[in-house]
Amino acid sequence: MISVKGLSKIYKTGKVEYQALNDVSLEIKKGEFVAIMGPSGSGKSTLMHLLGFLDKPDSGSYLLEGKETAGLTDEEYACLRQNKIGFVFQQFHLLPRSSASENVSMPLVYSGKKFFEHRAAELLESVGLAAKLKNRPGEMSGGEKQRTAIARALINDPEIIFADEPTGNLDSKSEKEIMDIFTALNNKGKTIVMVTHEPEIAQYAHRIITVRDGRILSDKKTSNGEAVLLNPKEHEEKEKKAGLEIEFKDYLKQALISVMGNKLRSALSVLGILIGVASVIAMLALAEGAKESINKQLSSLGSNLLVVSPAYNRSGGVSREGTTRITIQDSYEAGRLPSVKYASGIVSGNVQAVYGNKNKSTRVEGAAPEYELIRSYQPETGRFFTEQETKQRERVALLGQTVAKELFGSEDPTGATVKINRVNFKVTGVLPTKGSGGWRDQDDIILIPINTAMYRLLGKQYVDQIYVQAKGAEYLESAQNEIMELLNKRHNISASRKDPAFEIRNMAEMQEAIQSTSRTLTWLLGSIAAISLLVGGIGIMNIMLVSVKERTREIGLRKAVGARSSDILYQFMIEAVIMTLTGGFAGIILGSLIALLMAVLAGWAVKVSVFSVLLAVFFSAATGLGFGIWPARQAAELNPIDALRYE
Repeated sequence: MISVKGLSKIYKTGKVEYQALNDVSLEIKKGEFVAIMGPSGSGKSTLMHLLGFLDKPDSGSYLLEGKETAGLTDEEYACLRQNKIGFVFQQFHLLPRSSASENVSMPLVYSGKKFFEHRAAELLESVGLAAKLKNRPGEMSGGEKQRTAIARALINDPEIIFADEPTGNLDSKSEKEIMDIFTALNNKGKTIVMVTHEPEIAQYAHRIITVRDGRILSDKKTSNGEAVLLNPKEHEEKEKKAGLEIEFKDYLKQALISVMGNKLRSALSVLGILIGVASVIAMLALAEGAKESINKQLSSLGSNLLVVSPAYNRSGGVSREGTTRITIQDSYEAGRLPSVKYASGIVSGNVQAVYGNKNKSTRVEGAAPEYELIRSYQPETGRFFTEQETKQRERVALLGQTVAKELFGSEDPTGATVKINRVNFKVTGVLPTKGSGGWRDQDDIILIPINTAMYRLLGKQYVDQIYVQAKGAEYLESAQNEIMELLNKRHNISASRKDPAFEIRNMAEMQEAIQSTSRTLTWLLGSIAAISLLVGGIGIMNIMLVSVKERTREIGLRKAVGARSSDILYQFMIEAVIMTLTGGFAGIILGSLIALLMAVLAGWAVKVSVFSVLLAVFFSAATGLGFGIWPARQAAELNPIDALRYE
């Protein structure tokens, strides 16, 4: 079954070389029970590690069932350990936070033989531990731990069992119990290779191979009989079952056991991500709220909007060549231009509004009926004034939300009569909420027909501004040119005039500038929060690196029972992602609560968007993957025997 020729192994410590094995050759038949003896440092353990594929020889040939194995890859060695070999160690190497049943079942995770899971209880019962299924290693004696380790070695039904000083830490009674188990297993056809330094233990074997200074000194048979051969048909069936795929849920289960096994370390890892994600959610909620508030204010201005006004200089309030007033007729003519959809002249002034025993200082604006469409001023209750009412200078008015609330409270003012500068006006409706616009409350307004405002209330012969809505965004530039040409022509303004007599503000450009500022603010706040997430990720990496050091022996054990490097990599990566996602979801809740508190206590506009939640979840998972991959790779690249020997 096993045939090695010229097997050699040299260990290097700095510049010092140590010849652990030197040109060793031997054969072990199927079903044999072989004991390898020798003093400490003789090379007996090294020989067993090479035979069990826990380490690689520097030279020599190793045939297993006639197939050369000396040049196989780590993945191929792992496959052989999964399906051919079971290990029993002097130090037991049981997972301290797992029960006896979970320890015995652990190799099944890496072999993919989940259909064997029920065998854990059967094997524990066969070694006399039926009552210890749920006990952890700390709750068992040395003999019970070793019997659990033997059950674990048998779970994949291996052909060869390698036992390294299996009775070294046991009392005489436990020694006999363990050796009786090995004898029974050998009688059932299992090939057993045992390392021991105790002659009385070696006598249980069929052969005793003595090793000294890395060489075989003797190879003698004992009186315990010949090897029992494994049924060839059974062997063929086992070969067909090998190489099954490992399910993701098995990786997940192992990762969860590890995460929950050290709650404090995991909690510290989660805390860093929690703070980072909460910062992302809270900052983006603040930025989104500010953006939505700005957009709401901008939308209240209207779309594709141009505002035409006389060109005042900055110092004296009039143009350098005298102020050119805009007339109401200019607004009518502007509304007929090819690129213009609607136009409305605007006159405004401060007034005193009175209803009953309540009064309010406010601002009145006179406008054309088209102003309703230009500024999206569709009344919440009542109606807008009509063209006929404008021509006839009717005394009708629409109240802004602030004016309506102060004069009428919760009462609907539609149909009531209010005095504006001692002139009676009938309320035809209430304007929609517009909110604050800069320093001014846009809802602190009364809207009346432009002719009424000019000739019955304010006594103006000119309009202050013209609000123009272009037919579309693509018409804004042509509308500006047409309006300027119209006004210059109507007021006999020379096109070569140094200072323009009129100015036209493109509100779309203003909107874009404000939105650009809002986007910059969002990126700024998001970047600040991302730094917190980065710091949390570094914390995850540090904790995972510590975890790799703490669990080096566990990693060696997992590799010894058949875990491939990729299995270890996936498990550590899943652990990192579990912790970051846990911190991510907790951070979403905390960040949402912080955003809510900012809205309630500070009165800031906040909005927790689905995008920010998905972004936080994505980045928390990415952080786990990004910062978990280095520790995971370090764990995956550990040599099994070096990991098992780690102090």
